[in-house]
Amino acid sequence: MDWFVVAFLGASLTWLTLGVNLGVAMAAFPAWGIYYPAHAHMNLSGFVTMMIYGVAYHVIPRFVGRPIRHRWLAGAQWYVSNVGLALMVVGFFLRPNGISAATPVLASGGTLAALGAYAFVYNLWRTLAARPGVTSRRGPLPVARTDADE
Repeated sequence: MDWFVVAFLGASLTWLTLGVNLGVAMAAFPAWGIYYPAHAHMNLSGFVTMMIYGVAYHVIPRFVGRPIRHRWLAGAQWYVSNVGLALMVVGFFLRPNGISAATPVLASGGTLAALGAYAFVYNLWRTLAARPGVTSRRGPLPVARTDADE
């Protein structure tokens, strides 16, 4: 598997763990309910979306018979999406405490997370739209095969 597939799946499980831990803390300490937006984003944007990114980057090339169009973009997307989500979570922790930096941190994180989603859409769209046998400047784009594919 490509490194970014493993990284997205690992990030997904990490965000799930963090989100569940915060959910348990919110159940144990009802006053922590003010952090519900952070909990929701950890689970939805973190676990669900990162899992979708990782699984899609693994299966789409096999469905269409050609590799991800821009592997570098998939790798960059991992960083942008996770940094964006981390900033959003920090912003959601700061906002209920009246810290003035909350809004810029939250907005920056949201912008980065959105850029990551746009990069995903663009990369998959280009992968799906590519004609079989399309070549890059470096030659043909081979489909990565693994022992599990045989």
